[in-house]
Amino acid sequence: MIVLGIETSCDDTAAAIIKDVQCLSSIVFSQDSVHAEYGGVVPELASRNHIKNIFPAVRKSMEDAGVTVEDLDGIAATFGPGLIGSLLVGLEFAKALAKSKEIPFVAVNHLDGHLSAVHLLKRPVPYPHLGLVISGGHTSIFRVSGPGDYKLLGATRDDAAGEAFDKAAKMLGLGYPGGYKIAALAAKGDKHAIKLIRDIPLKGSLDFSFSGLKSAFRRHIEKNGIPTGRGIEDLAASFQGAVIDAILYRVRLAIGQEAPRAIVATGGVAANKELRTALTDVAKETKIDILLPPPDLCTDNAAMVAVAGKRKLERHELSSLEIEASARALL
Repeated sequence: MIVLGIETSCDDTAAAIIKDVQCLSSIVFSQDSVHAEYGGVVPELASRNHIKNIFPAVRKSMEDAGVTVEDLDGIAATFGPGLIGSLLVGLEFAKALAKSKEIPFVAVNHLDGHLSAVHLLKRPVPYPHLGLVISGGHTSIFRVSGPGDYKLLGATRDDAAGEAFDKAAKMLGLGYPGGYKIAALAAKGDKHAIKLIRDIPLKGSLDFSFSGLKSAFRRHIEKNGIPTGRGIEDLAASFQGAVIDAILYRVRLAIGQEAPRAIVATGGVAANKELRTALTDVAKETKIDILLPPPDLCTDNAAMVAVAGKRKLERHELSSLEIEASARALL
C-alpha cells in the first residue's frame, strides 16, 4: 500500500510517501525564518506560506519516492488539532487531489499521527503501552491498548512543554525557535545549580502544568538578570531538568497505574537528548520496553500522518470529503 501523507497543522509544510511501513520520502518545508523575528508562530503568515509551499512539497515527495499520483492507494491529511488556517491548506489540498483522481481519502488526527510514528521503526510494538506526545502544542499521556485504541490519561492544563522551552529561550534572548538552543546550553550546565519550582500535581493526577515553572524562571531573571558563560548554561540546565522531572514523575505514576508493556514517546520535545536518556533509564528501572522514533520523526512530519492514514485505510475507515478542519480535534 502506497500512501501520501500531508501535514500542515502549524508552521511546517510536510509531505511524505510511505509504502507499507517503509518511508520512501519525507519533505518538510520549515517556516522558522519567517516567524523568528516575531518570537513565535504568526497564524496568518503560517497559512500564507503553506499555500505557497504545499504543491512543491507534495510534488517533491512523489519525485523523491519515484511514484506518481496514479500509484497512490490512499491520501491522508491532518484535520486537527492545530491552527485552523494552516490545517485548511493541507486538508483541502488533499481532499481536492483525492476527489479529482478518485483516490481513497482519510483525515488524521495530529496526535494519532505522532503516536503512529513508532510503526516506522519496523519492529513489533507491544500493547498496551504508554504513548507520550510531548511537543510545542501538546503534553499528553495516553494508554494505547491497540491500533487506534487510545485513552487519555493526562494532559497539560496550560502551557505545553515545548511552548515552555520556547518562552524560556525568549526570556534569555535566544530567539525562536528556542527549544534546541536551551538544550544546547543545558548540555554544558549543571541541572542542580539553580532551584526552580516544580509543579505539584493533584493527588494521583497525570495532568501537567508548566505555567508555575515559567513564572519562576521569569522571576529569577528579573531578580538576577540574564547570566553569561557558565551561568546561562546552568540556568538552562536547571530549567530543562525541571521540565524533564515533571514528565518523569507522571511517567512513573502512569506505569504504576496502568502496568504497560512499553513506553512510546514522540513530539518535538521527545527529540531532546536528555529526555530520551531519562526515559530510557525509567524503562530499564521498571523493566519495560521503550520505543523512541528518531528525532526527525518526532517533530512534525507527514510520514507519521501517512502511517496513521494507512492503518485507517486497512480498517476501511475512509473519511468523507465533507470533513472540516478542527482546531481542537480530540483523539
